[in-house]
Amino acid sequence: MKSAEKLDSEWNYEAKVAEVEAIIASIEAGNLDLEEVFEQFAVAAKSLCECETFLRERQQQVDLLIENLQDS
Repeated sequence: MKSAEKLDSEWNYEAKVAEVEAIIASIEAGNLDLEEVFEQFAVAAKSLCECETFLRERQQQVDLLIENLQDS
């Protein structure tokens, strides 16, 4: 998996979350055949992993900033 730093410059956390929410709504509505459900589930899982990586990296940055403030 790519790190959030290496993600395409078009990558956007809020857009990924909206994409996952749309996939969930579509699956819950029953508008997809079974094969499409699995394909969309895989897309959602990948997007969630990207979001998790993004958040983890941002948390590390915040932790480092806090540590630097405390050392000052």
